[in-house]
Amino acid sequence: MEQADNLLLRIQKYDKTFSKGQKRLAAYVLKNYDKAVFLTASKLGKEVGVSESTTVRFATQLGYKGFPEFHRALEELVRNKLNSIQRMKVTYGHVPEAEILDTVFQSDIEIIKLTMEHIDHAAFEMAVETLLSARTIYIIGIRSCAPLASFLSFYLNMILDDVRLIQTSSASEIFEQMIRIGDQDAIIGISFPRYSMRTLKAIEFANNRNAKVITLTDSVHSPINLYSSCNLIARSDMASIVDSLVAPLSVVNALVVALCMKRQKEVVHTLETMEKIWDVTIMKIGSIQIEAETEDEAIKKVEHLALLPESVNWEDSWNAVDVCKV
Repeated sequence: MEQADNLLLRIQKYDKTFSKGQKRLAAYVLKNYDKAVFLTASKLGKEVGVSESTTVRFATQLGYKGFPEFHRALEELVRNKLNSIQRMKVTYGHVPEAEILDTVFQSDIEIIKLTMEHIDHAAFEMAVETLLSARTIYIIGIRSCAPLASFLSFYLNMILDDVRLIQTSSASEIFEQMIRIGDQDAIIGISFPRYSMRTLKAIEFANNRNAKVITLTDSVHSPINLYSSCNLIARSDMASIVDSLVAPLSVVNALVVALCMKRQKEVVHTLETMEKIWDVTIMKIGSIQIEAETEDEAIKKVEHLALLPESVNWEDSWNAVDVCKV
């Protein structure tokens, strides 16, 4: 909210120093910020009736480094002023239906580019080292962030020894799952607008237990950063009913790859073991299913089953062969 309020305060502060063209820009932004957020410097100037250079000077006059930084402040303003339904109307009111697919792709590309340009590489390296040294790693993400948490948990379990995905059916159950968290452990909290109070409380609980806290969120002003010593910032699209989580997912992918590179031998061993588990031969004989690692082994099990006396039910030989009724 701070950045959004700051934009409004800056316009008020510098109002008397604006040229006539800049005054028109200021008036348009204050009245139509929900439309201005979709406009480039060129289009905004055209809408108001001034040149692109005047629009850029307007941004720098407000104290921003350029139009992109001004535009990010404008996005923050829209984020806080519009609810989800209003954002949907704004988005679909400005994007032709035939262009939605290309528009969303282009928007996601820009979000990844912005994240790549501004992410803190030192924080990323700290996150990797923290995860490698942690005794137990807890991961929490609620609502739209739950798939990100689940995806990260799935792959970290292949790399590290003790990874726990916190299930979030109720606040009390969250703390029950974290009851043993301590200073040798780490927690990764994933939260994007609208921020989850349960995630915040979990992060606070972990911080109070002196656990290492890593956050993945959209802004340095995100509330979960209050308890974090390692903040990974990934942009998310806010100008529609659906937040774009492509950039956060890219950061998650980068974490997984970085950890794999640090633990190559362990990862190879895990994957080899998993391949053996996945590579199972299944034979069906009537209502009986037989599983084996190889076809020869499956045939031997079939032969073993065939030799059983008729008086012996196949279920009695459960320990002899891996069979189940289907």
